[in-house]
Amino acid sequence: MIMSLPEEDLTCPICCDIFTDPVLLSCSHSFCRSCLKRCWDTGLRECPVCRKRASKSSAPSNLALKNVCEAILQVRRQSSVLEKLNCNLHGEKLKLFCLLDKQPICVVCQSSKLHKTHDCLPIEEAVLECKAELALSLKSLQDKLDSLKRSHLTSADMVKHIKSQALETQRLIKSQFEQLHQVLYQEESARIAAVKKEEEEKIAGVKDKIKEVTAEVLSLIETISDIQEQLKEEDLVLLKNFKATQERGASIAFGSDIMTGLPIDVAEHLNNLKYRVWEKMQDHIDYTPVTLDPNTAHPCLILSDDLTSLHYTKQPSCCPDNPERFHISAEVVGMTALGSGSHHWVVETGSNQDWLLGVASSSVPRNAEISARPENGFWTLCFRDGEFRAMTSPLTPLTVTRPPKQIKVQLDYNKGTVCFSDPADDTLFYAFSHTFTEALFPYFYTQSSHPLRIMSEKVLVTMLRQ
Repeated sequence: MIMSLPEEDLTCPICCDIFTDPVLLSCSHSFCRSCLKRCWDTGLRECPVCRKRASKSSAPSNLALKNVCEAILQVRRQSSVLEKLNCNLHGEKLKLFCLLDKQPICVVCQSSKLHKTHDCLPIEEAVLECKAELALSLKSLQDKLDSLKRSHLTSADMVKHIKSQALETQRLIKSQFEQLHQVLYQEESARIAAVKKEEEEKIAGVKDKIKEVTAEVLSLIETISDIQEQLKEEDLVLLKNFKATQERGASIAFGSDIMTGLPIDVAEHLNNLKYRVWEKMQDHIDYTPVTLDPNTAHPCLILSDDLTSLHYTKQPSCCPDNPERFHISAEVVGMTALGSGSHHWVVETGSNQDWLLGVASSSVPRNAEISARPENGFWTLCFRDGEFRAMTSPLTPLTVTRPPKQIKVQLDYNKGTVCFSDPADDTLFYAFSHTFTEALFPYFYTQSSHPLRIMSEKVLVTMLRQ
């Protein structure tokens, strides 16, 4: 009965759709309540169809029309649901699920050429499998979402860490340059003082020369005056005094040239000045062949300001969870990758009784605890519980008369050797042989509060003569 009604009788003249909450005007025309309100909001309170003025009171609901429209919409929804449950091609109920095409089909579709060779499942079984797959996908997506949320939360911490790193690095740079400035200032002051001292000495020498010359001038003037007086005397008197006068004139001794050796030795002060200062500054400059990378250090490791020593603390520092960092055990690597050539460095172990030293491949995992052995990309020595061992598989015990205080690590990448020795007498502790295929990093591990320190080396200046 309802479906036999003309659709235009159930359509709002304004929105041209089935009535929603219809209202009835005194002129017998009906509209959706919201549609009529939009028209009346323009200021003209009249019927949008016949233009008859409407009363100022609210338009009453057309309940009969509302019920009919809701019934029509309900029938349409049910019809739509039924259409979705039936095959679009054959009108049959969808009872099967094609595993290849991933879509529901009817029994007619299954026997057609399109799906004849495809594996199918009953709808009930397919629903269970599809729900299981979607659950796995949902879990994977949820894990990714959680990871992104964690990353988002740590981004602010990373910004703070970067700012803190920048300020601390600038402070350390300024501190080291202040030390160099102080050395240069002291050297400048000493050299300027040397010039001033020579100036004073040379001026004092000139003044002494002036005094000598003044005395000589006075003596010479007096002698000249005496000789002039003798020349005025009678001949006999002149001859009587001639010998004494002559001896007096001959006895006057003249000093050396006043200018000899008195100018300041400018060449001595300026000769290769920059080079000589630079050469002297070597006493105040340390060169360390390996420096530690703080971005790889486990949070429980404390590195020195110059990045040449490390020790362990039970209170982890606040640092970002970046991929380069060792997250599980107290490890850190050097900042420079070694991919060719020969390299060496000496580590002072001192009182540290728990350490590993050597090299590690660039690909070793930073977020898992693995044994530091060659099959895992590590070539190291270990000292722990009073035992000195090479980290081979199985472990190789090493016999020493006393615990080593320093370890020299020598890597020859091209020859494929990593050697450990005592730098005091070059006693070899152990040597690894391997064909390296990726870059290596100097590797350090400790769980001791006593530091491991990379020793500095003496810098030698050599002149390259063409």
